Parts: sequence; C-alpha cells; structure tokens
Amino acid sequence: MTDIVRDSNGTVLNDGDSVTLIKDLKVKGTSTTLKRGTLVKNIRLTGDAAEIECNAEKVKGLVLRTEFLKKA
Repeated sequence: MTDIVRDSNGTVLNDGDSVTLIKDLKVKGTSTTLKRGTLVKNIRLTGDAAEIECNAEKVKGLVLRTEFLKKA
C-alpha cells in the first residue's frame, strides 16, 4: 500500500491533481527558475510520499518536493 501524499498545508494529493508552487525553485541542469504561483497540472505520485512527478511549462520530467506545493 502506498503512503498518503500531502502538500505543504496537509491536503491529500492524488494522481492528476493540479498544484501551485509556494516558492521560487531553480531547476537543476537548466537556467530555468519556476516562479512562485506557477500552476502545475496533472501530477503523478511516486513511491516516495515527499515527491511528485510532473511536467511544467518549459521543463518536462520534473520531480518536485511536496513541501513546496499546495493543491490548486
């Protein structure tokens, strides 16, 4: 059974949810910075309760920590 994945506010996240970034995040390997307030749609849960996979506007295949997200 998988762990329950929660955002920074404690709201439960599910596959396909949309989330908003609560902090500017630099993307490793690129010169791109994802700004606070960026909406990320259609997230995918991983085996780790502290991480999700997603595709942002300019960057594909991101893994984001749930401590920097809130459910949209």
